[in-house]
Amino acid sequence: MIVYDNYSLLSRNTFGIDVKADKFVEYESVDELTSILQEIKKDNNPFLHIGEGSNLLFSQDFHGTILHSLIKDITITEESDCSVDLKVGAGANWDDFVQYSVSKGLYGAENLSYIPGEVGASAVQNIGAYGREAKDIILNVEAIDVLSGEKRIFSNQECNYSYRHSIFKKELKNRYIITYVTYRLSKIAAFDLDYGNVRRELDIAGCDVTLKNVRNTIIKIRREKLPDPKELGNAGSFFMNPVVGNNKFNELIEKYPSMPYYKMGEDGMKIPAAWLIDQCGFKGYKTGNVGVHHIQPLVLVNLGGADSREVMALAEKIVESVFDKFGIKIVPEVNYI
Repeated sequence: MIVYDNYSLLSRNTFGIDVKADKFVEYESVDELTSILQEIKKDNNPFLHIGEGSNLLFSQDFHGTILHSLIKDITITEESDCSVDLKVGAGANWDDFVQYSVSKGLYGAENLSYIPGEVGASAVQNIGAYGREAKDIILNVEAIDVLSGEKRIFSNQECNYSYRHSIFKKELKNRYIITYVTYRLSKIAAFDLDYGNVRRELDIAGCDVTLKNVRNTIIKIRREKLPDPKELGNAGSFFMNPVVGNNKFNELIEKYPSMPYYKMGEDGMKIPAAWLIDQCGFKGYKTGNVGVHHIQPLVLVNLGGADSREVMALAEKIVESVFDKFGIKIVPEVNYI
């Protein structure tokens, strides 16, 4: 266990907001976590659990304890002729896990390459990209009840997954801390290449469709359109893509026939928030110390020295503009702290 007092969070949030925490604690085991939680409960101190800070916007100093997991081990829990179950520590870097699965010839995670954050966040946020979501490969989630300190294992179904949603994000928010996630990956080749321009990029490169080539292609696409937080502070995709009903979709497609969309079940269509924001003229927009990325308008950026108030004001301006033009309310994916 590592404990820091009066700790700067500048390097712990990818937006680069300069705030501090009274205490920052990193733990390496479930036993250490339960011990910390007992101490926090006894002292009645506020606490917050974070990953790599890639989906957070700190509005002020945090007067309490911030927890961070260093549990990173990967264990095979079950294996058959068709699949492998991997139990992964919540503190493992997400893309390191994807790279590991690809190197072992396991299918299912490759479309989620190069998404920032840690394994624990994949189960909370139900991260997704290029037609795949974490829920597609999550078998179960192991977590600690912050009130009782007891371990509970949630099945995939019990996690109540839907688009960018889980039970840990809403119904049980702040009640459980995820310690391990078990993924079921396939030994049988199965690719999903029809979302976005993945297949086209593979064709242009003249690549065979292999795990390694699909992963490298997706990394290339993401690097070309998303800024590196080490160079330009950002929290990745700031807004979720809205899903609209068929009546609203028919109204929009009649008015905007070139509007991109993706079918979501029988009764909904997902509209790319980036397209909506771009249509409102925000691509490359700058105000004060914040702006909208010049290539990917879904990303808000810290131009240098920005504070959370500037970011939230720009986000609200975008939300209002999209609603005024399209009658759609887009919702931040980033968590305001």
